[in-house]
Amino acid sequence: MTGIGVEMGAQAARSRALAVLRIRGRALAVALLPAGAAVILLTGGSAGHLVGRGWDAARWTVGVLAVLVLLAAAGIALVVARARPAVSPTVPVPEKSAPDLYRMVRDLADRLDVPAPSAIALTPDCDSWLEDRTRSAHGPPPRPAPDEIAGPGHRAQRRTPVAPVLVIGSPFLWWMRVGELRAVLAPVIAGTGPSAHPDIAAARRFVRGLDAAVAVASTSGRCPLARGVCAGLGWVARLLLRGCREHATQMERGVAAAAAERAQAVDYGLRIVAQEQVGLAYAGWDRLLTRVALPAWRMGRWPARLDAGVVAALTELSRRDRLAEGFASRLGERPACDLLEEPGTVDEAASLLAARLFHGGPAESGPDWAPVDWQAYPEEVVDRTWRADAARLHRVLDSFGVRPSLDPTAPDPGGPTLARVLDHLTLPTRTAAAGTVATGIDAAGTEDTGPAGTGPAGTGTDATDATPSDAPYASENSPASPAYDDEEDTDRGTERSAALAAGLSAELAREEAAVPRGASAAGQSPASSLWDDGGLPLFPLQPPRTARELLADHVRAMVCCAAVDTAGAVPALDWLDGPSLLLGGERATDLTPRVLSLIEEGDPGPLRDWLGASGIRPEKPVRLV
Repeated sequence: MTGIGVEMGAQAARSRALAVLRIRGRALAVALLPAGAAVILLTGGSAGHLVGRGWDAARWTVGVLAVLVLLAAAGIALVVARARPAVSPTVPVPEKSAPDLYRMVRDLADRLDVPAPSAIALTPDCDSWLEDRTRSAHGPPPRPAPDEIAGPGHRAQRRTPVAPVLVIGSPFLWWMRVGELRAVLAPVIAGTGPSAHPDIAAARRFVRGLDAAVAVASTSGRCPLARGVCAGLGWVARLLLRGCREHATQMERGVAAAAAERAQAVDYGLRIVAQEQVGLAYAGWDRLLTRVALPAWRMGRWPARLDAGVVAALTELSRRDRLAEGFASRLGERPACDLLEEPGTVDEAASLLAARLFHGGPAESGPDWAPVDWQAYPEEVVDRTWRADAARLHRVLDSFGVRPSLDPTAPDPGGPTLARVLDHLTLPTRTAAAGTVATGIDAAGTEDTGPAGTGPAGTGTDATDATPSDAPYASENSPASPAYDDEEDTDRGTERSAALAAGLSAELAREEAAVPRGASAAGQSPASSLWDDGGLPLFPLQPPRTARELLADHVRAMVCCAAVDTAGAVPALDWLDGPSLLLGGERATDLTPRVLSLIEEGDPGPLRDWLGASGIRPEKPVRLV
């Protein structure tokens, strides 16, 4: 039954490939039609037929049209044939650096009775596929010496399509065991069989050429003639692509069905377990990128061992989740990364490529874009991120004219303090409950009204006016109508929080504007960019943070700085949740809701209680960058 399924899938793919080639033939026939009409008219005139002024005019008109159509068709065909299709950015793995991996892939191809892939590359993603690179910018892969059709011991009499490159997700190599990787790659490698069929290979080349031609047409210059030519090229290419779309889709489905059927006989039971590991690796990889790698990338540091981090993250998950306890026993088996001669070097290259793909970092390390080891991550990334955010928060408060303390008689602390942030974000109606001097109510509950008709300490204002609530909004540096970026944030935030959040957003925008155009936050220059799109990442991990999220992050950072400087806390790395704060050797997990209570409701009570219980002194100055 397996053989019948393979043949049916292959036959369906071949029939769809022939349909694509027929579309190519029809396009060629349409291009030759005016030339054929011109030949008929010229032949008729030379034989004494089709004579007269009208026929002469028709011959000239059709002849000129035929020449123009042929020139246009030749130009389009040349662009389609010579255009380089886009390929996925990958890390090449030469055979000398992974002989065991190549041996496993070739043994698997022999067992499946398909051509072996021409090369192996790694991608920083949880996926694997075959990719034809015969006309890519990376150059064609090495052509195998013997012809598969001629058989061993015979000289090749016919050129066969070069086998595609096998692209393997790098997290698979580190998390999966050798047997699991073999089972996962079996259906992928089985796809080299249909790829070797001449009709399928020709249909794929035609479709990829059309796709590349559309990309070429979209990059027209400023010259009106060039724009017109590119517009015509793009119109023809898109027209042909629309005609081929359905057939190409069905062709690839047939190829996938045939490959899946062929791979049924190889490690079928193990493949079920391996597919579970694929989903687990994907979850761990996504968590590691968004929670751990992204903060480092924003600081100009790229973790150099992301794939090793996947193992650590999933091992930590197995300790937390009872359902994952069985996965820990797998760690005693041989990992697939042992198939590489130098796993650390390959992991570093894949980690740098991940930073370029997901964040837009430079292609090489530099002063503002350096690798960081996991041991140095808390000091190099976590602590620096907190202090940079805290410094930005106080710069915005300075621009608002916010005083270091609400008590005019209190001495200057001599540096930035957490108390300054708490006092500013506390609503006037909350200060009485908090027992602050801003309302003129001391801890004992008595009110110092000062001289008659004045506010606290004889300031000449009401009690609520003693707070600097109006100062930020009267400043020329503050927005006229402070608000969060979205309506939900505006409803949930206080006026002061909204103003501070807007100020932080503006400050971040100024910092990003100071970076040269075409560069990333890490200092990427246009010359080092991999793509011509201004250095933007191909796959942004997260949407831009809202103003409310920015404010919460900056207040949390200030709290963590105060904890480190006044309570002996230490920055740490949580493999699943990213940067974390260790208080007394335990992770602080209950900080976020207290920060949100402050910025959304203006209530500092929960946060002050937490600070007091943790031994953190908000009135003490902290060190900033």
